[in-house]
Amino acid sequence: MQHEDATKRLAELGNTTRLAIFRYLVKAGHEGTPVGQIQQALEIPGSTLSHHISRLVSAGLIRQIRESRTLYCVAQYDALRELIDFLRSECCEGVSKEK
Repeated sequence: MQHEDATKRLAELGNTTRLAIFRYLVKAGHEGTPVGQIQQALEIPGSTLSHHISRLVSAGLIRQIRESRTLYCVAQYDALRELIDFLRSECCEGVSKEK
């Protein structure tokens, strides 16, 4: 993962509303959740939700799938895993192993 990609994803998740949306979608599983259900569960106005979903899609953290008249949002677990791996990639490398 590139440093710039990690920065973008972390910035988007740094917003409380976007973090709540993403966490909700992670809990929903691989099938995703209809946008209306997210709106109702998190009590977010439609235009505000649309804005935040757009930012999460742009960062590659979620994707949207249309089935007939229903628009689903699905967390991108690979993107989450990449971000976690990026953050852990150099864990403890500067720590002396001698005690």
